[in-house]
Amino acid sequence: MKNCKIKHFLLAGLLAGGAVLAPMKPVQAVDAWSAAAQALGVFAAYKSSLSGLLALGNNVNAQVQSRLQDVRKNGLDPNANDVAVVDSVMNQLVSQGDYVLRTNSLPFVWAVTDSKDFNAACYPTNYISINRALVRGLNLDPDELAAVFAHEMTHGLEQHSAKNYAKAVAQAMGMSMINMDTNSMDWGKLNGLVNYSIAKNVTLPTELDADAGGFYLMTSAGFNPGGGAAAMARMGYYLTYETQNFLEYQDPNPKKQERESYSDHPETRQREDKLSQMMTDYSCGHVRVANRKDVLIDGEKLLEVEWTGDDYDNTAENAYYVAGGLAKAFHDYDNINGWNFRRDAHGRLTCLADVRVNQRLQEFLELRSAGEKLQELVQKAYAAEQGTGARKNMRAAELKRAQARYELRENILNADAKTVKKMRENADTYNDYGLGDKANFQMQRVFASRKIDDLAESQAISARAKAVSGDFAGALQEADQAVATNGKNIYTYLNRADIYHMQGDTDKALSDLQRAKEVDKKNIISYLLAGQIYDELGNAEKAKENFAEMYRLKPESWKRIPVDYLKDIAPKEYNNLMKEKAEAKAKFAKEWKKQKKEKS
Repeated sequence: MKNCKIKHFLLAGLLAGGAVLAPMKPVQAVDAWSAAAQALGVFAAYKSSLSGLLALGNNVNAQVQSRLQDVRKNGLDPNANDVAVVDSVMNQLVSQGDYVLRTNSLPFVWAVTDSKDFNAACYPTNYISINRALVRGLNLDPDELAAVFAHEMTHGLEQHSAKNYAKAVAQAMGMSMINMDTNSMDWGKLNGLVNYSIAKNVTLPTELDADAGGFYLMTSAGFNPGGGAAAMARMGYYLTYETQNFLEYQDPNPKKQERESYSDHPETRQREDKLSQMMTDYSCGHVRVANRKDVLIDGEKLLEVEWTGDDYDNTAENAYYVAGGLAKAFHDYDNINGWNFRRDAHGRLTCLADVRVNQRLQEFLELRSAGEKLQELVQKAYAAEQGTGARKNMRAAELKRAQARYELRENILNADAKTVKKMRENADTYNDYGLGDKANFQMQRVFASRKIDDLAESQAISARAKAVSGDFAGALQEADQAVATNGKNIYTYLNRADIYHMQGDTDKALSDLQRAKEVDKKNIISYLLAGQIYDELGNAEKAKENFAEMYRLKPESWKRIPVDYLKDIAPKEYNNLMKEKAEAKAKFAKEWKKQKKEKS
């Protein structure tokens, strides 16, 4: 309720220029025109910030740099098993999850860092940073990890980072304007209020949205519906009893957890309860966990789970996984036939497929000899559905979400030629970085579009993506198609030349580069690639000739000329470069001597 009041107070202040903490004196009141001008300024700041962050999020170079900077700061997790588990979960989410990537969003990339902080984060560029401490803290559990990763993917899909930043800028600017007009508080207090408002009114709602979106994403990819609640239960235990980071610590007293704070995330227990309820709804309302240990079907207790962990109490996680297996079955099957009730090798009644998502359920059915009781409760549950309409309501809610995704997909398929061109350019940049899988993904989006602006160039870039991925036969076949589609497009020859070069066929590569020059004599890429190939072949004269022509056409391209040729082609730039290197070397030597002296 407090958050709601603050939100409305801020909104009133932004739109009407009202006071934040105290009424304005008449002499301090702003006139209507001033208030309107300020409101327009705040709106402009919001739009400008949003536009800038969305553009950053659609920039492959920025995405690559996001990962590089994160890895440079935190290092990479050296444990191959950690990375393998994360890759497996992320690949399943990305390939099997039901989601829609906006036209101005990039495909997801990720890395497992060596950070000791229990955290994961999605950058505006759809780079997901996953810390080793989180992977280990969740015991490498695929379903719990899937819940966290799907949460982060939802942030990316909904472009929360960009939108939240823009809203934060607008709130800070608006409240600062109000304070300048009213002089109602000192700037230190204002800064605190701004931070509080952003945490509670901007970031917190998107965290709740990401929990919900993540639940649907992970379940659509085949993970256990109890994984989200289980992850929160495990997280709560870790943050209370295991973390070595004071800033992560969570007090075991629930009342102290609920105290007002600057946190921009919901309390862990609240998130657990919400995700548990979503699991119940997913099961058509049949399955529920009570007391974090009892599994109920339509209010009747099926069984009670127990602690099975080696070093901590994992009772709640077990309860959510047993219930999650049941919830998935109720969701997936419209009648009991899909449950496949059968006798196991020991004559006990079991059900469902022998896969990981059902493992905990099958274990406790055996431990509690509860197979017959489960079969009875499942039969009763399906029989009761005709009267409650629970399944019909669940399907209606799913249809509504599916319709929203369909409409978004339709908008993407009808994207204008400029947008499609940007997707193709992103694919080309992925090729430059050697990320053929991402380039192929982008080109699939391009070819699915209904308004491709340049088919030949699209075919050429797609061909190069295949080559970068190692499919040279497919690459050359598509590259030939590109040339046949439009032999006057220089990029069809440039991309095919690069494919030949990757194969080691320099003669054909140089032949295509010559044809590219004939199509467009002013495009420097033809001369750059030819110069590089001749340099590799040891033909310094031809290499110098091509680099020199590139420099003549575009003098600022001198940085791409190898130093061995630069001295003769651009002596001024060469001398400046040597001077800069000498100064940098001297500076490094000076710093090194200083550090060595301080250590001695």
